[in-house]
Amino acid sequence: MPSKETGSDIAAVENLNRAYESIKNEIGKVIIGQESVIEQLLISLLSSGHCLLVGVPGLAKTLLISTLARVLNLKFSRIQFTPDLMPSDITGTEIIEEDHSTGGRSFRYVKGPVFANIILADEINRTPPKTQAALLQAMQEHEVTAAGETYKLDEPFFVLATQNPIEQEGTYPLPEAQLDRFMFNVFVDYPSGVEEHQIVKSTTAVLDYQLEKILSPEDIIGFQNLVRRVPVSDHLIQYAVELVRITRPTESDAPDFVKNWVNWGAGPRASQYLILAAKTKAILQGRPTPGPEDVRFAAYPVMRHRIVTSFNAEADGVDTTEIINRILDRVKPS
Repeated sequence: MPSKETGSDIAAVENLNRAYESIKNEIGKVIIGQESVIEQLLISLLSSGHCLLVGVPGLAKTLLISTLARVLNLKFSRIQFTPDLMPSDITGTEIIEEDHSTGGRSFRYVKGPVFANIILADEINRTPPKTQAALLQAMQEHEVTAAGETYKLDEPFFVLATQNPIEQEGTYPLPEAQLDRFMFNVFVDYPSGVEEHQIVKSTTAVLDYQLEKILSPEDIIGFQNLVRRVPVSDHLIQYAVELVRITRPTESDAPDFVKNWVNWGAGPRASQYLILAAKTKAILQGRPTPGPEDVRFAAYPVMRHRIVTSFNAEADGVDTTEIINRILDRVKPS
């Protein structure tokens, strides 16, 4: 006989599935297309991960993220990363405040824009490593240390960083160890011809849309806890582990194409995120447990930025997507 908790979890999965459809409908009032990007953002958010969005300018990345924050009733903060941005511009700073009644002075900490639920780190590779590190510490620890004091960030806490793939002059690429902190690398592509026609038609007319708030911060935290309770078979975990391990050229059973095209493979965090993403995708679609197709879906955004290709791959015109394609063809679920 199923337990009371199992029954409530099944009901929660059904509630999340209905909420997901409502969220897509509300975002669709503002954003045309990009269904896959929206799905990946929600999977990352509900998995307590962070996202790196890569796409050329003008694809409505900022509008999409601010719309998502409004629909989820979350506090949104946008930080434009520039070469002169300082760590204190992100985390906050201490100011001297004078008490007019006594004439005394004291320090007061003014919180920075990182104290929000959804952070858009726009063009994160345009700021020096010291400033990048300030945000990355907040991503990892969900807290900020300033002037000897530690401040907890509001939950849920979700960072979306964007990178422009075409302008690389004067940029500071994120090191592999820092890229690994992002659960997903989401590629935002150009819209289709039909979608672009609709975008131009709607955005050059009078903008009139009212967005409903679908979830609350408390709802999202509850769903994040629900994801952790979703059952997964050992066979599926083994499948995820095998997919990740085969990306490492040092493994004895690594295929020749990996040894030729890969310098460094994905680490254990990739296996963890494959399973978390598979669990989240399943319950978003109203299924109580994930299958191999959910892991395969997650393989691209999870491993795209964790595989470091070699000079041979560049010479052969091979990117990480091609390598992941071959790995998925080679490794089959048991």
